[in-house]
Amino acid sequence: MKQLNLPEYDLKIQQAGDKLMIFDIIRKKYVALTKEEWVRQHFIHYMVQEKGFPLSLISVERGLKLLKMQKRYDIVIFNNKGEPKLIVECKSPEISLSQDAFDQAARYNMGLKVDYMIISNGIDHYCCKINYENDDYTFLDDIPKYSEIKG
Repeated sequence: MKQLNLPEYDLKIQQAGDKLMIFDIIRKKYVALTKEEWVRQHFIHYMVQEKGFPLSLISVERGLKLLKMQKRYDIVIFNNKGEPKLIVECKSPEISLSQDAFDQAARYNMGLKVDYMIISNGIDHYCCKINYENDDYTFLDDIPKYSEIKG
């Protein structure tokens, strides 16, 4: 798999028949190792180990209803009250982060109303803080730590 612009982590990978599988510490099971999953697993470890997000508050690949259609988000992080605070949309490293990727995350957020949105392909990462009062967002220089957004 491609080297990412994230720290290296000791990820558990195993062969299952003709497929490679990677262990997801949130779902507590092995899942198919795709290029997007490679990014998602690195990003989960980054958020936990570097940014201090508790494992118990992270949700991965869960469904949500969007305009009567069933969709799946990549990563959502909640606060201790169970309120969604941050969404992460992961793409394969070969996919450039375009307005389409940003729009996809924004659509998923219509029902969640998180304060922070991150888009990453493992190489480039964009994080913005959403201001619902002014109906706009501000791109941040760095991804916030859990202690900065847990409220």
